[in-house]
Parts: sequence; C-alpha cells; structure tokens
Amino acid sequence: MLDPLPPQHTAPATTPRGNSGRLETATQILAALALLGTLHFHLLGALLAGLLVYELVHLLAPRSAAAFVHHHTAKIIVVAVLAVLIVAIVAAAILGLVGLLSGGSENLAVLLRKMAEVIETARSRLPDWLVGYIPEESTELKAAAVAWLREHAGQLRSIGQEVWHALFHIVLGLVIGAMVAVSRETGMDERPPLVHALTDRIRLFAAAFRSVVFAQVRISALNTALTALYLFVVVPWLGISLPLTKTMVVITFLAGLLPVIGNLISNTVIVLVSLSVSPALAVGSLAFLVAIHKLEYFVNARVMGSQIHARAWELLIAMVVMEAVFGIPGLVAAPIFYAYLKNELALRRLI
Repeated sequence: MLDPLPPQHTAPATTPRGNSGRLETATQILAALALLGTLHFHLLGALLAGLLVYELVHLLAPRSAAAFVHHHTAKIIVVAVLAVLIVAIVAAAILGLVGLLSGGSENLAVLLRKMAEVIETARSRLPDWLVGYIPEESTELKAAAVAWLREHAGQLRSIGQEVWHALFHIVLGLVIGAMVAVSRETGMDERPPLVHALTDRIRLFAAAFRSVVFAQVRISALNTALTALYLFVVVPWLGISLPLTKTMVVITFLAGLLPVIGNLISNTVIVLVSLSVSPALAVGSLAFLVAIHKLEYFVNARVMGSQIHARAWELLIAMVVMEAVFGIPGLVAAPIFYAYLKNELALRRLI
C-alpha cells in the first residue's frame, strides 16, 4: 500500500491569486456546509463508502491499467471492472460484519447483556482483598452503565429497518464512488472556475480521508491481529474457555478505526468479558492489552503523526466536540474532518 503524502504535499496545483481567492473562500464555505449536511442528514456512511471505493480504485488502477492496456478506452474498461470488483468485495465484507454482529449466538446484543451481568455481579466475582476497596452500595455510575447496556442490548433487536436503511446508503455510496472513479478516466481538461475550485476541495478532503483511514486501518489491523492471537491461542492454551471471542475480535477492529478512544472501548469489552470467567483472567487480559497498546501508541504516534501532523490531544478534542454536537457519526467523522481542516489551513500557509 502506498503511503499517503503529508498534507503540505497534497495541496492542489492551483493556489488563491487575485480574484480567485474569493472563489476559493466561497467553495470552502460550500464544502463545510456539505460536510455538516452529511452529518445532519445521516449520510456519513454513504460519503465514507464512496471515498473508500474511489481511493482503492485509484490506488490499484494505475498499476492494473498500465500493466495490461495502453489504449485510453481499454484503460477505462479495466478501471470499471476493477471498480465493480472492489464494490462487490467491500459490500460483501460489510454484510458479513453486520451478519456477525446481529445474528448467531455471539451477536452484539448478547455481548452487551454479558457486560451488564458482569457489572451487576462484580463484587461476587472479585477476591476478598479487592472487594474491600469497592463501595458496598451501588453507585449511580454503575447503575447508569448497567441500564445503558441493557437498554441498547434490547434496542439492537428492533433496529433491523434502520440497519438496512443505513446499508442502502452505504451501497449507494459505493456505487457513486465507483462511478466517480471511472468518470475520472474519461478526462476533463477544460473546467469552469467554480468546478475547478470545488475539485480542489474534494482533492484536499480525499487526501485527508486517505491519510486518516488508511493509516488507522493499518494500526487497527495490527491491534486486532495481536488481540486475536491472545483470544484464540493464548487463552485456550491456558485451558480457559472465553465466550464471545469472535465478536470481541470484530469489535476490536471496528473500534480500532477510531483513533485513541477506540482502544478504551475494545479494552473495556475484553476485560469485562474476561471477568465473567475469573478475576485472574481479567487481570491477565488487562496486562496483555496494556502491553499491546504500549506498542500501538508508538505505531500510532509514528503513523498518524506523520500523515496528518496531529497529536493525540488534538484528535481527542475534535472527537469530543463532534460527538457532543452530532453523536456517534460526529465521533467517527472527527479525525477526517480535522485532517481536512488542517489541509485547508496548510494550503493557505496558516500552519
């Protein structure tokens, strides 16, 4: 996989000069409104799916097309076939994840109920020397956590229509991304100034998406591989049967796509499920996960820092603010939107 270029090298060829500066500012405002609109109208899944296909096609298409064809029309055909294959693979992967998390004996609802049970009965599972440090009365935090887990475990059984609605948007985004990727091969040398300026905005946002998502996928894949090694090899080797391992691996990968906060989510899930087996396994799981994430923090700082030049506290602030305004979609979009903002500022030489 080719490493995306840092923001200062991803700026479009044209820079604001004279009257074009006003057009640049106008298109930046339009781009900001469009991005906020995707969150407000729940179209983030379609946007990210389209960008994913677009970037994958143009990551692979130059090699494929150059290796087999030289004629322009033939190149368009190769890119189109590649786009269809990528759409099919990505759609199948998404449907597989949804099926794993919503069906079978190890679905997400079962996982949430298991976590709620562990929190409710935590005192009975802990050794006597540790129980003394825990208040006897149930705290409001504990009650709220149990209520949230049970509530969402029940909701997961009744959101089938919403899931399919979201999947429809995602598949539509995949198709649109493929169409845009293919249309790029047809060539558009002469473009009006407004279209040219809007294309610059799209390039900067695509560069932000490429920097954040491709980097975070590599980090999450490493984390997931090490976690799977622990859950599927180390724990069974110790003679312990841990429930919901497949679901926890999937949660680890999906949560790992969120910088910084994703580690907290996956770690909490694994430690709580381990506590349902024994306190010793929970302590062992926590120790193993801490060791993994010490390595991951180094990789995260190296990869994310080099791609979007953002420190962990910057991403956390962006994620907290976006989550407060837009909920979970804002939390997911925050790293990408923040990287795009830094690209725009770098283009104007403000950072």
